[in-house]
Amino acid sequence: MRGLGLFLLCLLGLGGCQTAVPASLPPAISLPTLAATAASAPSPTATLPPLLLPTYTPLPHGTAAPQPTPPPTATTSPAPSPTAVGPYTGLSIDELSQRTYGGGLLEIVETLQYYPTFTRYLIRYPSDGLTIYGFMNVPNDGEAFPVVLVLHGYVPEETYRVQTYTTRYADQLAEAGYLVIHPNYRNFPPSDTGPNLFRIGFAVDVLNLMAIVREQSTDPLGPLRRADADRLYLWGHSMGGGIAQRVLTVWPQAVRAAVLYAPMSGDEQRNFEKIIIWSEGVTGEAELAAPPEVITAVSPQNYLGRWQTPISLHHGTADATVPFPWSETLCDQLKRQNHPTECYWYENAPHTFTGTADALFMERVITFFESQQ
Repeated sequence: MRGLGLFLLCLLGLGGCQTAVPASLPPAISLPTLAATAASAPSPTATLPPLLLPTYTPLPHGTAAPQPTPPPTATTSPAPSPTAVGPYTGLSIDELSQRTYGGGLLEIVETLQYYPTFTRYLIRYPSDGLTIYGFMNVPNDGEAFPVVLVLHGYVPEETYRVQTYTTRYADQLAEAGYLVIHPNYRNFPPSDTGPNLFRIGFAVDVLNLMAIVREQSTDPLGPLRRADADRLYLWGHSMGGGIAQRVLTVWPQAVRAAVLYAPMSGDEQRNFEKIIIWSEGVTGEAELAAPPEVITAVSPQNYLGRWQTPISLHHGTADATVPFPWSETLCDQLKRQNHPTECYWYENAPHTFTGTADALFMERVITFFESQQ
């Protein structure tokens, strides 16, 4: 197993070609409901009972996750008929809210780096029959840490690496005392490839990860033993911000607070009109060919009344990728619903912040998460 891990690291360009330092956490083991006598780490395809999401029920007002009273326009649209939508079956917000998630184990594949305050691991976990890779930063000292899922934006698949541009944000959160999980999603090497209309497969990969964290954090000897699944946060940039919006809509009760950083729109018509241009027609044709009722049913924009999660929204006014007005609109919509929302605009900042804007952004992020403990 160690040799395979080193081979993977070398293949990924992550420095695994030299002698690796042994991991400080033991290999993942079976949960108590599985065979307790297993002598080796379980396969990431080992199964647990999948988690059925609770029926959507608004939460009372409170400091952690107040539930606004939705206006009449925020009511749930009916799920499209399977016979009418063909390949779009199962993709609506309603259908995603009614299915199960999880049913597997997160496994540590290899130790990537040691730092004074945290250790980074290469991880993998199952998602709808696919193996999804990513990395996890675990603080070195302490017993129970709030969990942040860092959701990266689009990177061309052919140039993607497990430690992509969002690694610096994951590291700052780990240094602040958070256990951070950074999933690749499907179709980003070395993860498996799988269906992804409207990029919904990415959100499914995150929802499966959330369910696994909730289940596996109860294992006192497993790799998630120091994860406090009751304090789970989302951080999403660009495409990752769009993924976060779908997750917040499908499973609102599971997320304590969310940061949306220059996010894509919750309106999929608007998104894919941009994506088909960016991709020079390679991506977006099937999405834009969908019937209007399908686009309505898959767009989180039409379900904002379901959100129960405080939001911190950040966007640069000079963003040349995701239009700044998209975030202005979302901010106005949430505030009109009295949803707990803070919005920050960064004058002349680009799509991915640098320098002073970047430092101020992360200072605000950590302050926001701490306020939602």
